[in-house]
Amino acid sequence: MAGHSQFKNIMHRKGRQDSVRSKMFSKLAREITVAAKAGLPDPTMNASLRLAIQNAKAQSMPKDNIDRAIKKAAGNDGENYDAVRYEGYGPGGTAIIVEALTDNRNRTASNVRSIFTKAGGALGETGSVSFSFDHVGEITYKPTVGDADKVMEAAIEAGADDVESDEEGHTIICGFEAMNEVAKALEATLGEAETVKAIWRAQNNVPVDEEKAQSLMKLIDSLEDDDDVQNVYSNFEVTEEVLAKLSA
Repeated sequence: MAGHSQFKNIMHRKGRQDSVRSKMFSKLAREITVAAKAGLPDPTMNASLRLAIQNAKAQSMPKDNIDRAIKKAAGNDGENYDAVRYEGYGPGGTAIIVEALTDNRNRTASNVRSIFTKAGGALGETGSVSFSFDHVGEITYKPTVGDADKVMEAAIEAGADDVESDEEGHTIICGFEAMNEVAKALEATLGEAETVKAIWRAQNNVPVDEEKAQSLMKLIDSLEDDDDVQNVYSNFEVTEEVLAKLSA
């Protein structure tokens, strides 16, 4: 998960989140609308909707925006979103997975292909790189929930596979199919999680130098700026020294 988490770390340090707040809210709203359309518009009866709302709240999305996204699912606005996954290669032979929610597959595929090409990468077939990732559940908690030992103990009891703790919080990894059960068990011990979502976690990371890392940053940045793209994952890894330079 190095590529994914390191990129988030860089953008966080640069303060980019402030400038893309409205774009982030629109992506979260789309996830809420899709989840509400797929089941009941009641989060107590719809696990996917409950998780989408929980993740939106973690990003401080206003309640009005959340309510509006749920109501939109009940309206006949003609917008039906499909979940699509794209897989490709970035600079340095790195693997990239792109998840999108789109109402126009042709437009999104064309945009994603163009972004890869301009960055010196290449879009591949479905399955071309996902075999080197694990589709897992990621559950995060803030540091205030307790120390690493407390969270590790709760995670083991809940049936999780791995825990990563640092000053920014706790990240618990579990099997994709077990995500809801593990999250429910953790909630009974630690309280409500900050986020609960499925992610693609690289099995092995590919080290890249500063030049290739910069190219990857631009590629991932451009992908995340696309309105239809929800998540981007990669298997690249950079040293702390390069990370510090890119975060400057």
